[in-house]
Amino acid sequence: MAQTTFDLADVKRRMQGALQSFKGDLASLRSGRASANMLDPIQVEAYGARQPLAQLATVSVPEARLLSVQVWDRSMVGPVEKAIRESDLGLNPQTEGQVLRIRIPELNEQRRKEMVKVAHKYAEESKIAVRHVRRDAIDIIKKVEKDGAFTKDDVTRQSDLVQKLTDQHIGDIDQALATKEKEILSV
Repeated sequence: MAQTTFDLADVKRRMQGALQSFKGDLASLRSGRASANMLDPIQVEAYGARQPLAQLATVSVPEARLLSVQVWDRSMVGPVEKAIRESDLGLNPQTEGQVLRIRIPELNEQRRKEMVKVAHKYAEESKIAVRHVRRDAIDIIKKVEKDGAFTKDDVTRQSDLVQKLTDQHIGDIDQALATKEKEILSV
C-alpha cells in the first residue's frame, strides 16, 4: 500500500491558484475604464472551434475609454466582431479594416450594481475553491495520521497551518473584492 504524504506547499499553491483565477475574473469586469483584460472571457468561433480572442488578435488600450483589437487574420474580423457584440459586456465594436475600435461607454448606476453582484459571485466561487482545498488537505492529514506517520500533535499543528492559509487567502479575496467594488462604484 502506498504511503500518503502531506505537502503544505501544494496546498498553498492550490489556494494561490484560486486567488489568481479570481483576480483574473475581476480584471475582466468593466469599471468604466478601458482594460485589455476586459475581452479575456470572449470566445470566438474560429477555424471550426471556439478559441479565446487572445489567440486571434492583439488587444490594446490607446485611450482611457477606447479598446483597439488588431485581428491577425482578415477572414476572422467578422467572427471576432460578432463574438464581441454577443458577449454580455455590452460593447459595440466599429470595424476599420482588420482593426476593431471599441468605445467604452460610461456605466450607469444600475449596470455598476450588476457588476458588483457579478464580482461578489466570483468572490464566493473563489472562497468555495479555497475551502475545497482546505477540506482535501484535512482529509490527507487524517489519512496520514491513520497510516501512523503523524501524531495527534502533528495533526493539530498541520490542521492549524492549513486553517491559517485558508483564512489568509479568503482575506486576500475579500480585499481584492473590496478594491474592485470601490473601483466599479466610483464615478
